[in-house]
Amino acid sequence: MKLKLSISVVLFTLFVRTDILKANVSLPAIISSGMVLQQQTQVSLWGKAKANTKVTILTSWNQKLHTLSSSKDGSWRLSVLTPKAGGPYKITFNDGSKLVLEDILIGEVWLCSGQSNMEMPVKGFGNQPVLNSNDILTEAEEPGVRLFRIEKKMSKTPQTELNAKWENTNASTVKEFSAVGYQFARILQQRLKVPVGIIQSAYGGTDIEAWMDLKSLTGFNDFKIPADTAKSTKNDPGVLFNAMINPIIGYSIKGTIWYQGENNRFNSHSYDKKMAAMVKFWRGLWARGNWPFYYVQIAPNVYKDVADSIPLLYEAQSRAMVLIPNSGMAVSVDAGSMKTIHPPDKTIISKRLAYWALNKTYGKTGITYMGPVYKTLKVTGGKAILGFDEIPNGLTAYDKPLISFEISGSDKVFYPAEATISGKTVVVQNDAVKSPVAVRYAFKDRFSGNLYNTEGIPAQPFRTDNW
Repeated sequence: MKLKLSISVVLFTLFVRTDILKANVSLPAIISSGMVLQQQTQVSLWGKAKANTKVTILTSWNQKLHTLSSSKDGSWRLSVLTPKAGGPYKITFNDGSKLVLEDILIGEVWLCSGQSNMEMPVKGFGNQPVLNSNDILTEAEEPGVRLFRIEKKMSKTPQTELNAKWENTNASTVKEFSAVGYQFARILQQRLKVPVGIIQSAYGGTDIEAWMDLKSLTGFNDFKIPADTAKSTKNDPGVLFNAMINPIIGYSIKGTIWYQGENNRFNSHSYDKKMAAMVKFWRGLWARGNWPFYYVQIAPNVYKDVADSIPLLYEAQSRAMVLIPNSGMAVSVDAGSMKTIHPPDKTIISKRLAYWALNKTYGKTGITYMGPVYKTLKVTGGKAILGFDEIPNGLTAYDKPLISFEISGSDKVFYPAEATISGKTVVVQNDAVKSPVAVRYAFKDRFSGNLYNTEGIPAQPFRTDNW
């Protein structure tokens, strides 16, 4: 009996010692080999080790050794300074056992988020293609771009774990990644000539409220709060923030691109304020100041449930640019589809988001990012003459007739209108309206637009009235 007990004690001791020898620092999924770290800033590294244990962290770009102690629960966090873009580098963690992260690049890091038009992968959805997807995949093998795709999930409580990993770009990985997010990152990598990491956190058919928490939704009363016992759905307040944003809070990013809104067309009156509240909430948690937030104004489409709900959302999205510091809106009124809510041309959307980033974030001031913005209405002899801002070199429809203009008199009845470019104005008329009072442009769900400044950026839908 004593012999058996002694053997058991020895085996237990060996097991414990083996366990100690194998103990490693554990890291969140987003901090791993192959990652991209934001250049020339203080980036956060965090994880867990044994409780109250010394942890050393060696960064190879400056050969600096950092020493800290884990807390009672084993958690630790460290801020390290990154150099100019470059790599690959290594980071070595040691709490008695080494953990080495390799193939780390330093460059620019962006988050792409929203609903299905951001989620839509390069391969497309079923029977819904992405324009030129095979050409995009043919050119996908670019070592300067790295992908981190967060799985779709939800949670009633804030989570810290993810089932995701950093990946190199090739046809197999890119085909599964956001077409907008990947192409945006690729444009930045080509133009800036630095590594770019892009983090995808998107979930189709979701409300903005799901990407916020209840505290950030204080003051809004146009959404439902489910009972504690109710089964979670992807549109419950906070469930996507908890599962798909909270785990990456603190990972240094340069900015965010956002493509969402279709699901909020039923409560569009508050959408601008919710966007502003969401961005303020996220920025506050990141504690990195007002990083750039660039987003897409959704495209026209025929909605059968609530007719002409989209124009009010257009306006809310436009107002959000005033409410959100360091933000910008990419217009897609010319890039929609009447057959699907998922327009196939994701390249033009990526480019227009990149125009904002290249000019406003990276200082390439020669690049135009805004289209014509309605400014004035003047009525002369039965004609409505519209003036615009953001047209330094004038207007164009690329040799095609202007479409989707409507005109009304004081009776508030709108008629399809003939519209022509005259110098830096647009002249709108219809013989049935002798005394024009109001003009609308692309102000129906199904109306596309084709008014541009000469730099090729489209005018957003607008109306001169407030009826």
